[in-house]
Amino acid sequence: MRIDKFLKNARIIKRRTIAKEACEQGRVSIGGKIAKPGDEVKIGDMVEINFGSGNMKFEVLDVSDNVRKDDAVGLYRKIE
Repeated sequence: MRIDKFLKNARIIKRRTIAKEACEQGRVSIGGKIAKPGDEVKIGDMVEINFGSGNMKFEVLDVSDNVRKDDAVGLYRKIE
């Protein structure tokens, strides 16, 4: 699954266009490598996002297209 779509489905970032912009600005990395919006994310990947107020690091636990709001937190495990 594309990283921009994953960030939206997991409700880490509210809109896919904002997730795409974050990737284009170099704020998202997968496994230590800066991610482009179309980069694939898979189970077990470590993703780090640099927000203006701080960083968020998490491990991908599941990749699913249709996710309900209550189940979105099950897609990743926050680290730190």
